[in-house]
This record gives sequence, C-alpha cells and structure tokens, in this order.
Amino acid sequence: MASSHSPAHPSGSTGTQLLDHPWPPAYGGAYGEGPDETAPPQPADSNRHRMPRQTRGTGPLLGVTAVAATLGATGFASATPAAAPAVVSPDETTVLSADPGLALAARIQQQADSQRTAAEEGARLQAAKEAEVKRAAQQEEARKAAEAAEKAKLAAIQLPVRDYFLSAHYGQSASYWSHLHTGLDFAASTGTPVYSVGSGTITSAGWSGSYGYRIIQTLPDGTEIWYCHLSSIIKASGKVVPGQQIGKVGATGNVTGPHLHLEVRPDGGAPVDPESWLEQRGLTP
Repeated sequence: MASSHSPAHPSGSTGTQLLDHPWPPAYGGAYGEGPDETAPPQPADSNRHRMPRQTRGTGPLLGVTAVAATLGATGFASATPAAAPAVVSPDETTVLSADPGLALAARIQQQADSQRTAAEEGARLQAAKEAEVKRAAQQEEARKAAEAAEKAKLAAIQLPVRDYFLSAHYGQSASYWSHLHTGLDFAASTGTPVYSVGSGTITSAGWSGSYGYRIIQTLPDGTEIWYCHLSSIIKASGKVVPGQQIGKVGATGNVTGPHLHLEVRPDGGAPVDPESWLEQRGLTP
C-alpha cells in the first residue's frame, strides 16, 4: 500500500519535528499524516511512550541558542523578575505644597488650635490660682477666728463667788486693819466654792500669815489675783481656766467671819480697786 506521508520536509520550511513512534507496517505509515486518514486502533500500553501531539507550524525549530537569544532580546534573560511598582499614597505635605491655599488654611487652623489650647491652659491655671487664694484666705480666717476665740477665752473674766454679798470695799479703814483695806470682800458661808476669775497659772498656794490660806494666780498679762482666807486649797499649781474651782471660802487668818478677800495687783505690784477692775471687764460685783 502506498503511504501518503511526505518523505521529508523541504529544506528551509517551517514547522516542528515530531518524534512519533512508527506504527506497524501493516498500517502503511505514521498516524495523523493526512487529514482524511482514520487512526488505526492503538495498543493499550502505547500511550505511556507517546509524546503529546503537536501542531506543526511554519517556523523553523528553535534551538537552545535561539531561545537564549530571544529571551535576552526581550528582556527576560534575568533570573530575578522585576519588582512590581509600589503603590504610594498621596503625601499630605506634597498636596499642601502643591496647593498654597490649603497650606495657608492648615497654618491658620494650627495657629487657632494653639491659641485655643493656650487659652484653655491659662483659664485652668487661673482657676487653680483663684481656688488656692480662696483656700488660703479661708485658712487665714479660720486661724484668726481661733486666735480671737483663744484671746476671748483668756480675757474672759468672771466673779470668784456665786452666792455672796459684799462686806467690805477697797480703801476702807477699820480698827482691825493696820492699813486701808486693800481688796474686795465676798462674804459667804464656809466651804462655798471659789472659782478662778480668768485663765492663768497658779504660781503660789499656802499659808500666808494674816491672809490665812492664800492662792496667787498670775494672768496672761502679768496681773496677780490673790484669793485669801480660804478654808481649803483645791488647785495649788498649774494652769487654770475661767470658772475652774480652785478653793473654798473660809475664815483663816485675821478675819471676823468667813469671806473671800480678793486683791488685784497689776504686774504683781501694788493693789488696785478690784471692783473697778471687774467693772472695766463687764462684771458688776
């Protein structure tokens, strides 16, 4: 049987040479040579050795050298692929510099923000300063009030006996006094409580001749108060406050009956009229 396969490709013709396995001679030629040929049955194991079918072209076979030359010419000879271009987001500075109006608006906004921040900080500092001044003023007022209360307490004066009558005044004379009377006498029953006339310190307490049992109290301004003819001494030393009981009425020393003999001696000197001294401080014996 004659084969329709052309024995060889003409010199210079284009196309790809196929390495086909020849079919058995009984079929008279290679498979797929003609458009009208029907492929004969193929053995079951023939697909393992057959190359995939390729379409013949018109160009010549490209060798390794030609492929390398082609790759070099097209820029793909490099083993490392070119990096993809980075996507860059718009830069604010570039935008602002490209638009003077936007740059000016940004500067104005920045200045406004700075001024607002400075104003808020100034207001906060001013409020804190005012609160501190107010707190300091309140503390000063409280301190002054406490000092005034303490001074008032120290200056508070009260009568030494609460149930009494006056039996002798300052400057009187009598046969049983060697000199003019130097104090004010509060007549009361023996044992009647005797109170401190003001704040101060008891600087002396004990027997004192014609004064009998006597207590000397020194006030903050240095004035001495003498409590005489006591039947007993309750507070013999230390600080006392107005109205604190320090002794009891008696009839000790040079007396004609139980009473409290009270003397007032500014700065521990000569006695003054106790009645006038008490009246100057709002008390009427």
